[in-house]
Amino acid sequence: MTADHVASVRYIVDDVQAAIDFYTTHFGFTLSFSAAPAFADVVRGPLRLLLSGPASSGARATPEQAAGAGRNRIHLVVDDLDAEIARLRDASLPFHSDVVSGPGGRQILLADPAGNLIELFQPAHRPAPAP
Repeated sequence: MTADHVASVRYIVDDVQAAIDFYTTHFGFTLSFSAAPAFADVVRGPLRLLLSGPASSGARATPEQAAGAGRNRIHLVVDDLDAEIARLRDASLPFHSDVVSGPGGRQILLADPAGNLIELFQPAHRPAPAP
């Protein structure tokens, strides 16, 4: 992968190894690099998730008043939202919302061990365009 084919998102986490385990176990990310306990990055397709622990330069650059999870989140598209919810509930992962439906599809929110949000999204079925 080259840099122009990857989107990177930095999440500040309390425990880098717990975050690695969470994303690789539950969401199909693969470990690309680890300097735990300070930093690691995991990759899923064109998404590179930078996991910055308290000792990382990324975490030190975050002003105290900006610390903590916000409304921003990674958005993971799934084929079967109900099956994903069941799988993750079986793994005892807590959800932070109910399923929300709209014209574009259905979604639900959960959080990683540090409170960073993840949106699982199943697009609405759209009929193929007429020839």
